Amino acid sequence: MKTRLQLRKEVGHGGIVPDGWRMAWYEPPRRVGIYYPAPLHWVLRGLREFSYRMRVALRAPRIERAQALEMNRAHRDRQRLADEYARGYMAGWRECYDACLDAVEEEITRASDVWEVGDVLAGTPKAPRKN
Repeated sequence: MKTRLQLRKEVGHGGIVPDGWRMAWYEPPRRVGIYYPAPLHWVLRGLREFSYRMRVALRAPRIERAQALEMNRAHRDRQRLADEYARGYMAGWRECYDACLDAVEEEITRASDVWEVGDVLAGTPKAPRKN
């Protein structure tokens, strides 16, 4: 037989909440609502929120450390952007270089064809190539 008074109830999705009990907070990882009797749920929610904010404030880094962390974060972001730009620049440069080489090779092959067409039109025999 249970003789202890229980002030806290945890109710999952679809659970039945007893009359007079109100949700103080919800815990998403567990998918459970925490319920207390009607006026007490406000007080306990406030205490929970206050203790959370105090823990966050006490664990926060000092001002100098926070500024150093922010400077490091900004430097990393600038470095990442510079690396992305350099990769894109080099890829574009290589693409442009390949296009220029293709154009030059095409011009060279077209230039030799022009002389052959001229010889055909003029009726002169084609000179043998020397290897």
